[in-house]
Amino acid sequence: MSAETSGIFCRDAALTLADGVVLHSRLWHPSRGGPWPALLMRQPYGSRIASTVTYAHPTWWASHGFLVVIQDVRGQGASEGNFGGFGQEAADTTATHAWVRQLPECNGRLGTYGFSYQGLTQLTAAESTPAPECTAPAMTGLDERRHWSCEGGAHWWQLGLGWGLQLAALQAQRRGDVTAWLEIRRSLEDTTYLREGPALLERHDPDGMAWRWLQSDPNQPQQWTVHRPPVTWLQQPMLLIGGWWDPHLVGLLDLWCRSKAAGGQPSLHIGPASHLQWWPESQQLMLQFFQQHLQDQPPQEPRPTNQLWNITHHQWDCIPAPDATIPASWGLRSQGLACIDPREGALVAAGEGEGSVNIVHDPWRPVPAIGGHLGTPPGPVDRMAVDQRGDVATFTSAPLVAELLLSGQPVLQLNAQADQPGFDLCVSVSRLPAGANTIEQLSTGVLRIRGDEALTTAMRNVTLQPLQAALAPGDRLRVSVAAAAWPAIGVNPGHDAVPCGASSPEHRVVTLTLTLSDSTLQLNPFGSGRLRLD
Repeated sequence: MSAETSGIFCRDAALTLADGVVLHSRLWHPSRGGPWPALLMRQPYGSRIASTVTYAHPTWWASHGFLVVIQDVRGQGASEGNFGGFGQEAADTTATHAWVRQLPECNGRLGTYGFSYQGLTQLTAAESTPAPECTAPAMTGLDERRHWSCEGGAHWWQLGLGWGLQLAALQAQRRGDVTAWLEIRRSLEDTTYLREGPALLERHDPDGMAWRWLQSDPNQPQQWTVHRPPVTWLQQPMLLIGGWWDPHLVGLLDLWCRSKAAGGQPSLHIGPASHLQWWPESQQLMLQFFQQHLQDQPPQEPRPTNQLWNITHHQWDCIPAPDATIPASWGLRSQGLACIDPREGALVAAGEGEGSVNIVHDPWRPVPAIGGHLGTPPGPVDRMAVDQRGDVATFTSAPLVAELLLSGQPVLQLNAQADQPGFDLCVSVSRLPAGANTIEQLSTGVLRIRGDEALTTAMRNVTLQPLQAALAPGDRLRVSVAAAAWPAIGVNPGHDAVPCGASSPEHRVVTLTLTLSDSTLQLNPFGSGRLRLD
């Protein structure tokens, strides 16, 4: 099938792999001229969509002098074969690159683009595969555990089930199972998937990645796959696009570190974005990158190689040099009322922690997750109502006397134990702006403890989402600690007899004791080598 619209020609094309499986693609390019450098995206959601939820339509890219190739991966869209998830992509990527380079419309130069799944397909290939001239993986990562499905020893509940069921529905559609498709769709529409999701995955996609991930232990790295790009690919020009409220941000930062360690010079841009909502200028940023590395056009408006969006100043910052960032730490203090009186729990700059506080977690009314990188909807949010709950301990600093830049990854350390063999620590860092009655959530993180270890007082480390935010004089900084973040994270039942998930009659009330004498909140700066990415 082919067509021409507004000076852009579109046609279908097929690649037959060595095992006989046929992968289908759609191609767009200018109606005249050529051949052109190719932009390739390999994705599982249907080539006609072409990731237009976040990217300009292929006709826009083609209008700038590119051959755009959008391919359905094996077992998805119009392509043949069985869909096996990430593990299938390395061999298919290698074959696809060779095929694209020899297309009559291609001048032999190849760049890749795409986010999420489409980001990972840019990074997996046989080690000997010639590297593309440039890559632009966005909002993705290599570790199926830390970058795709878990953090702090807990599975991403709402996000993992939702995405897994989307893939399961696509498989049901391919096999013509209307009943399964409707059952999955209705569960997502009425949110019953939050309780029934595991059973739906087991019934409708038992061989899928999402179900396999749910059966794997987040605390056993050997059960998980970490994909490894060819070293030569990491050395090529690479544009990395991430968002502060994207769940794959640590995966993108891991790519940045891996590329630099391999001798590459990756360009990192972390903006005011969630997974599906980007900043408008991101398209021009990518276009300039591809024009420079595929069309030899010098940048018309040079941008910094690396830049971070300042969440509170609403402007772009350069990444501070690690030695330019003043080490900062805070101690947590309370005499037992941090869950009741918001004025009692204190966050003391360069001070020692003191006292203790008890948090009673009632699984009938778990603390909700709001905003951030795992909440629905994701993004910035006012925590006022959540922080007023009696099962959330808050620790707030005195008004700042000078501007404070929070740049890096927050880590909270404190002693904690429970009266049941299982608990979660769900932590947020927020800004209380001077003169305003709001609590601006900046970063969140979680740590899960299960088994008898939970009954013993021990130092717990909770790693939060990286951030870049400046606090002004008069602002206050706050740490909030809860024992749930539902439904972003499944509710910890307080024992091992039932899995974490939706609350059930088998879930127990858990009393959590925080001992604050050695507690600290500290920042691991970008580029310091101390970011916790795996």
